[in-house]
Amino acid sequence: MLKAEHRLRRSADFRVVVRRGVRVGRPTMVVHLLPAGEPAAPDTSDAAPASVGLVVGRTVGGAVVRNTVRRRLRHLLADRIARLPAGSKLVVRALPGIAGAPSSALARELDAAVDRAVSRAERRR
Repeated sequence: MLKAEHRLRRSADFRVVVRRGVRVGRPTMVVHLLPAGEPAAPDTSDAAPASVGLVVGRTVGGAVVRNTVRRRLRHLLADRIARLPAGSKLVVRALPGIAGAPSSALARELDAAVDRAVSRAERRR
């Protein structure tokens, strides 16, 4: 399970990460990463733990499907939170095809998206 200290909760945090962060698109998801110390987000610091937020809209499916997708993504992200730089913020936006994707495919896509976002964020500095 994803610990409370690693969750994004405020809509303002989601908005800043999506607007100012590095964007990486995959067939079933879009990942936005805002590294710590970014001028666009003065509240991020290297001392804070990495934070993760999920956006699963109605285009993904009904309430049961959306909640299932959220649980699957939270489980995958809990295992990968250590790969994120300290103080960074990550938002994963689910796309409509995510509900039917097998967990192994979701894990591969999430790994690829996070790795690419981290490398792009490092180059941007």
